[in-house]
Amino acid sequence: MITFFTTGKPFEGHSGVIQRNALKSWTLLHPDVEVILFGDDSGAAEIARELGLRHETHVERNEHGTKRLDYMFRRAQEMARHDVLCYVNCDIILIQDFRRAVERIAGARRQFLMVGRRWDTDIQEAWKFERADWQTELRETALRQGKQRTPDWIDYFAFSRGLYGPDVPAFVVGRVFWDNWLVWKARDEMQPVVDVSSVVVAVHQNHDYSYHPRGKQGVFHGEESGGNYRLAGGWNHLRTIADATEVLTANGLKPNANRRWAAAWRYVRQAGRVLLYDIWHPVWFFLLGITRPLRNVVGLRAETLRRSRDKI
Repeated sequence: MITFFTTGKPFEGHSGVIQRNALKSWTLLHPDVEVILFGDDSGAAEIARELGLRHETHVERNEHGTKRLDYMFRRAQEMARHDVLCYVNCDIILIQDFRRAVERIAGARRQFLMVGRRWDTDIQEAWKFERADWQTELRETALRQGKQRTPDWIDYFAFSRGLYGPDVPAFVVGRVFWDNWLVWKARDEMQPVVDVSSVVVAVHQNHDYSYHPRGKQGVFHGEESGGNYRLAGGWNHLRTIADATEVLTANGLKPNANRRWAAAWRYVRQAGRVLLYDIWHPVWFFLLGITRPLRNVVGLRAETLRRSRDKI
């Protein structure tokens, strides 16, 4: 049917709860679903055994120890049991409308990329999957209490095997811009990109950004996100869900009539990104580099002064 692949954070605390919710939901979509979990994070082996997942402990990392997306895409396509794969972030709960969308698109297109907007929803506890109405309850909770994100936020990528080859850059996950590049790449290969936002309720379980030392600011504007931006080739190689060539509706596939507006808005939006990532970021990191010795000296003097005061 479909092979899901992902990686997560340590399965501890709230992160452990929402990641288990997500993984469990994927396994329930169809008896022939395959799920590959990459990484040796704390608790990953245990959750893989519990849910019957394929566990690949090895994943390549950058110099900071952050996991690389290109390795997972390459390895997943090598080992997948199915010809339709889906990389999905490990905090997304999926229900049967997702499976139906994949089947409809795969039946109509030989190669494709399927994406859609997520619904941000507060979920603090383990979802009760043993209940017969767990999907109905989840959908109603998301639609009633959640918020559908804009097309910039892309959390799942269902695609035909071979769509992404060895030229995927060495992006790191848990940062930004790699998702926008994946959409651009499918369009650059002249393959259909289908937006299923109107028929799929993908539930993103809200969480904090404590996994990054600088929190949300570090995730979106840190050095590694800047690195992803440069690896992508800059703003002209970034697309969003709004750039999809087609939309899936209850009545079938239709051309995305609003795609031209998305292109116009992209030029406006990307002007700000050029200012931030092509101009300000290089200057900022250059200044950090040349002032580091002075900042270290000042920091040491401040620490010495503090210790002196503590003795007094």
